[in-house]
Amino acid sequence: DTLFNLFSFVLAMDADAKKENLSSVQKLGVEMTVRYGKYLNLLKEDAENGLSFVLMNCEEFLKQQQRTVVSSLCCLQEHYAGYDWFASSIFLIMSGDREKTLTFLQQFSCLLVSAFLWLPRLHLSIHLPVTTLEYGIHPVYFCSAHHVEMLLKAELPLVCSAFHMSGFTPSQICLQWITQCFWNYMDWSEICHYIAMCIFLGPDYQIYMCISVFRHLQQDILKHTEA
Repeated sequence: DTLFNLFSFVLAMDADAKKENLSSVQKLGVEMTVRYGKYLNLLKEDAENGLSFVLMNCEEFLKQQQRTVVSSLCCLQEHYAGYDWFASSIFLIMSGDREKTLTFLQQFSCLLVSAFLWLPRLHLSIHLPVTTLEYGIHPVYFCSAHHVEMLLKAELPLVCSAFHMSGFTPSQICLQWITQCFWNYMDWSEICHYIAMCIFLGPDYQIYMCISVFRHLQQDILKHTEA
């Protein structure tokens, strides 16, 4: 369902969207994304500039929907502290076509599911209450990850107990998976299925996906707990 207003998307000039203008985290992310894209035979040689162009335009686009928050927290500075794995995933899905990627992201940003799949979407967002922003905790953590923990108790009590004994919480692991769009955890086709499933069936499927992964890993988790 459409939830957010459609903001205009004015493309930056090519000269202003070179890789040198990115942060060190973004540069490393671009290199990893392009290397992975070439391994999957989805990207061509000039992909680094194209992805840099996409990331810088996304940053400018999302700035239109941000408010200023005075805080010493790193996560509440002007720029999103992490790397935009979702935009990178869409760039690969679009086979490195930067215009198609940006057009999709602009239209996708109107949907409720964008708040859960595209984490930079709600960075300092005007759509969140100031009190929520000041805590520096992304809604994915206290919505999706919290509901994963609730379902885990009912569906996989042994896994839930194993996490409790380890001192880690399932929500920490889920936030890592979701932030990275399951990169480095699932195969590319499964990542595409995850994104498509959440878009077409709703953001609650993000929760079901995490539960499914925990169910799949149950024996390994219990084995490690015993060891």
